[in-house]
Amino acid sequence: MILVVLEGEEHLKKISLELLGAAEDLGGGVTALGIGKGAEQRAREALAHGAGAALYVESPEVEAYSALAYARVVSKAAEKTGADLVLLGATSFGRDLAPRLSARLSSGLASDVVALQRDGDGYVARRPVYAGKAFAQVRVAGKPALATLRPNAFRRAEGGGGEGAPQSLDVTFQDGDTRGAVTSVEMGGGGKVELTEADIVVSGGRGLKAPENFSLIEDLARALGGAVGASRAVVDAGWRPHPEQVGQTGKTVSPSLYIACGISGAVQHLAGMSSSKLIVAINKDADAPIFQVADYGVVGDALEVIPAMVNEIETLKS
Repeated sequence: MILVVLEGEEHLKKISLELLGAAEDLGGGVTALGIGKGAEQRAREALAHGAGAALYVESPEVEAYSALAYARVVSKAAEKTGADLVLLGATSFGRDLAPRLSARLSSGLASDVVALQRDGDGYVARRPVYAGKAFAQVRVAGKPALATLRPNAFRRAEGGGGEGAPQSLDVTFQDGDTRGAVTSVEMGGGGKVELTEADIVVSGGRGLKAPENFSLIEDLARALGGAVGASRAVVDAGWRPHPEQVGQTGKTVSPSLYIACGISGAVQHLAGMSSSKLIVAINKDADAPIFQVADYGVVGDALEVIPAMVNEIETLKS
């Protein structure tokens, strides 16, 4: 049995559908778990996308995210279902929760996994190491095994599944479970595509010369229906917020199309985007390292190339 920990607000995030798809491909039965506000609805959606069963917890203790409280819920669900594998997304949520869950269950954890398969009575995961320069095959010790899956690395579960009712999971919390919890959430970027969920990402670097020129990145992302990313250099300079940072100390993305504009291609940045299915680089320096990983490259000034691209895209769309 595989336990999938769902993410989402009003509806399931794309990563949750990818977790369900990966679990389906592994076989052996899938139970989905929703936690927090709207968990029952997310669990119901998981059933519609092929989960064999679904559990949810909507108690006051988990209305706001608390890593310890959520870890208690997941461990209880794993015990109830007899799961031999627990899947989470390699997102900010999964990266925070999975280590605590690993400690609670005394189980091994494979993080940022890009491929997963059964091996006898266990699981073997493939994950990037050395900033994406190599891949390691990791056999996860302990039961249940834990893994966080990289977004956009697995197929999404399709709709058309069952319409069964999810079951409420009874969990007894302790005082220490909520000693650290979210007290408020400030939402930003309303209407924008979330970086790790995006199928197309357009990122900008110091080659854009000034923060106001990032409007060109936004224009290209909007024209393509994608998300805006940034290199660490421009984030450290205060040009863009940290949630947009792509790289080893930012977010890891694996979109179908990644466009790097004015980014030289430092190894730390490549670690966050080198698994993209198609990479396009725009840079004035023909010797920039980014061209070594790019499928297509444009040697030119991004400030001139991007407006031409946007105009051509808008012409094709009209």
